[in-house]
Amino acid sequence: MMHELKHIVSAYKKAKEMNLKSVLATVVDLDGSSYRKPGVRMLIIENGNMIGAVSGGCVEKEVLRQAQSVFLDGRPKMMTYDGRYRLGCEGVIYILIEKFTPKDEFIIKFDTALINREPLKIKSKYIKEEGVYKDIGSFVAMGGNKFSLSGLMDIAKPQNLYIQELRPCFKLIIFGAEHDAVQLCKLAFATGWEVEVVSGISEPKTIENFPGASSCVSSTAETYDFTSIDSETAIMVMTHSFSNDLKWLLALKDYNPAYLGLLGPVKKRESLISQLLEYDPNISEKFIDSIHGPAGLNIGSITSQEIAISIIAEILSVIRNQTPVSLKEKTGNIHV
Repeated sequence: MMHELKHIVSAYKKAKEMNLKSVLATVVDLDGSSYRKPGVRMLIIENGNMIGAVSGGCVEKEVLRQAQSVFLDGRPKMMTYDGRYRLGCEGVIYILIEKFTPKDEFIIKFDTALINREPLKIKSKYIKEEGVYKDIGSFVAMGGNKFSLSGLMDIAKPQNLYIQELRPCFKLIIFGAEHDAVQLCKLAFATGWEVEVVSGISEPKTIENFPGASSCVSSTAETYDFTSIDSETAIMVMTHSFSNDLKWLLALKDYNPAYLGLLGPVKKRESLISQLLEYDPNISEKFIDSIHGPAGLNIGSITSQEIAISIIAEILSVIRNQTPVSLKEKTGNIHV
């Protein structure tokens, strides 16, 4: 996911400032099933620090051990890990381990892509067998440019090629800045999302009030810039003011976020929809149906932290097109 690569690049920049080498490990293939799927990555720093993960925590020590030779000679290698006997999983994972030395041009383009919410594509050449090979490694394509992550020349035809498209970081915009918004912000950040909090003009808040937030602005529905809303954006309307919620919903009627949630009971939602139709009789039925209110899944939430969990869970179920069900009732793979 884009947010994982974002953390990896950030960690690499800090390591480079300290003159520490970095090695990238990528799960590029899988036979059977595993805790995590191809496309997950972790960065190993020369001092032993690891950023990200390629499993639930059981494979990382072996990756760290295998990475030492790459630190020494810079030659990329393939590692396999058979979880059938060691983890109880039913699969074998194939991990590409390569030095991570992207050029400064890549860093500049990548940071720009994050700001502009542009997608990118990663292509990893690999061989499905343990060993050290000279023609394996990863490339990133973005904005019409192609960058090697390890300095590998893109000339050899790969035996295997893993291609991953990364969409912009998922974003949550919270219209409201009360205590429950703080809890939702914390949990969304922990999930790996970018979070923007929008407080009212009369009670402005700062980003220091919302741990994990990418930004915090004070605005009204009449002055807010909605152009940043895209298909990778979820919205929660939770101002604790009926009139303000109504204004935000009216302003949002012409946009199509991935998720639109409304805090409050069923009666409030019905009243708001009635007012919406009164203000704009031509408002689309599709927009009305897209409002998830009351927001969240029925998990017996009581506290603001638990309500935040139920909202995050519902957002995930909507954007992943999943019907929530207890995993013990599910057949086949338990995770997508």
